[in-house]
Amino acid sequence: KKILKRLAHPLKPVVFIGQKGLSSSLIGSIHDALDTHELIKVKFVEFKEKPQKAAMAEAIEAKTGCRLVGIIGHTAIFYRQHADPDKRKIKLPLRLTQKQ
Repeated sequence: KKILKRLAHPLKPVVFIGQKGLSSSLIGSIHDALDTHELIKVKFVEFKEKPQKAAMAEAIEAKTGCRLVGIIGHTAIFYRQHADPDKRKIKLPLRLTQKQ
């Protein structure tokens, strides 16, 4: 997780969660972003309470098959390795990929 957090530091959020919460189109946007970038930041615009953010992050993990790297402030970091090895942008050490 430390490696992924370090890689995510300079990234800007690519998906913003507003009033409507986790709609099907938002989940689709997260899927697309993960397919394109593998490592993304999601910004919680309307949901500021820690339990709300944790519950939404858990729901995103369940619906998209990604892993929560961490939540910092109002921003969550998610990672999902690309299915095609040729399109993978992030090369994790072998010991980490075996745990997934």
